[in-house]
Amino acid sequence: MKILVSYDDEVRTSTLMDIALRRAQQSDAYIFFVKTCDPDVPQEEIAEVEKKLNYHKEDFEQKGVKCETHLLIRGIAPGEDVVRFAKEKEVDEILYGMRKESKVGKLVFGSNAQYIILEAHCPVLTVKSI
Repeated sequence: MKILVSYDDEVRTSTLMDIALRRAQQSDAYIFFVKTCDPDVPQEEIAEVEKKLNYHKEDFEQKGVKCETHLLIRGIAPGEDVVRFAKEKEVDEILYGMRKESKVGKLVFGSNAQYIILEAHCPVLTVKSI
């Protein structure tokens, strides 16, 4: 089984990572940690994101879960990027960490979660940050 774990930097990741670890251990799954970035992001921010991704990778590997990290900088909308990557890697499930957005926020910025849920070829489990 392959699981894609995608999250937003503004989302607390502890609940998402707990669920991802449990699901991976139960099904002997391979994990893809994925973060999308805008092409205009400064190099310092990219380095910080890579550091966070590697932290999660090392933590999971110490607990016996095989995984890899991917920083997606492809210039497309984050939701579309996650769905496209999931299809490319033939992922069986997507875990997506999200935060609550206002109705106006969704209208102005769109909803990555909504896109992923509606367009993914596989089941999507959304985990709300508490």
